[in-house]
Amino acid sequence: MTQHTVVNGIKIAINHVVQHVARPTVVFLHDSLGCIQLWRDFPLQLATATNCNFLVYDRHGYGASDPFGPEPRDSGYLEKEADFLDALLAQLNIKQAILFGHSDGGSIAVIAAAKYPARIRAVTSEAAHLFVEEITLNCIRDAVTAYEQTALKRRLERYHGTKTDAVFWAWAGTWLNEAYRNRSIEHFVPHITCPVLVIQGVDDEFGSMRHVTAITNHTAGHTESMILENTGHNPHRETPELVLRRCVSFIEEHALRERP
Repeated sequence: MTQHTVVNGIKIAINHVVQHVARPTVVFLHDSLGCIQLWRDFPLQLATATNCNFLVYDRHGYGASDPFGPEPRDSGYLEKEADFLDALLAQLNIKQAILFGHSDGGSIAVIAAAKYPARIRAVTSEAAHLFVEEITLNCIRDAVTAYEQTALKRRLERYHGTKTDAVFWAWAGTWLNEAYRNRSIEHFVPHITCPVLVIQGVDDEFGSMRHVTAITNHTAGHTESMILENTGHNPHRETPELVLRRCVSFIEEHALRERP
């Protein structure tokens, strides 16, 4: 059931289920056009299989959360979202978090793990972007065409309502801005000490395998990767059984053991 909490004066829609008080909370971070609803039953399945609690939320501007403010999104929005995530976890008294982030959410998870290691026990980074690639920009350009010429806008309105234009152009406008071209969050990666599982589809239309190696080769902790054939940008929706099984194994092996 979706509820609301207020963080830094912003009303945020959340689905926070506490099944076992002493267990960690799996926190799901949606993609650039996502929201609570689009996760469907994946969070409950993963939390149930690992006997963990879970939190899914609509970031500021998305879904049932407060709309964006009047100021335009700046190039540091991913870092700001990581800081907001830490404030949200503090608000909900979540002291042990396991992050599962998809796309933009994966990037936010990487930053949060680097900046707030005391709270983050492990990260699953699915199709995250650490830097800007032409393949990504080309797909965003295609999405702009689809938004303007097809039913894409109407489909997104089911989830974001009157905020849909703001959500879409905050994403497309930021990434296609020439000033964003050299943006990178790679410098956060060496500061990650918790275990990280990187998931990527071989056919991901929004990014290359360079993002996988940028994480697995440079964190300060344990890393492993899951590369899925015949899979695009949404592995947890395209191959849910495989992703669920690997995530359960990763969490049980690396996130639920007591830290030394």
